[in-house]
Amino acid sequence: QVQLVESGGGLVQAGGSLRLSCVASGRTFSSYAMGWFRQAPGKEREFVAAINWNGANTYYADSMKGRFTISRDNAKNTVYLQMNSLKPEETAVYYCAARDYNDYLRHSQKYDYWGQGTQVTVSS
Repeated sequence: QVQLVESGGGLVQAGGSLRLSCVASGRTFSSYAMGWFRQAPGKEREFVAAINWNGANTYYADSMKGRFTISRDNAKNTVYLQMNSLKPEETAVYYCAARDYNDYLRHSQKYDYWGQGTQVTVSS
């Protein structure tokens, strides 16, 4: 079993930045891939970014490329999401998730564990 706790959300103006963190406990963190997803009110959960077990491979949704950066520190059991140039339409609850395998990382249904989410609000 894995427990995931996100932090770092908050209110930011359009064009601003936030860094989200997700701390894992309960299993060897380096044994699984990690992803970030988000869900806005009335919308489906969507893929944001993912990273494989050792950080060698990263994946992004097209609209986040060049603005968001996912990284991980296996010594700290933590995955990060640096978000720059935020837009009001990116207001959502952001979730981190863990997957036992390093494939299908863009697909939320493939993930095995989820955090409770952290709210990100971008004002215009």
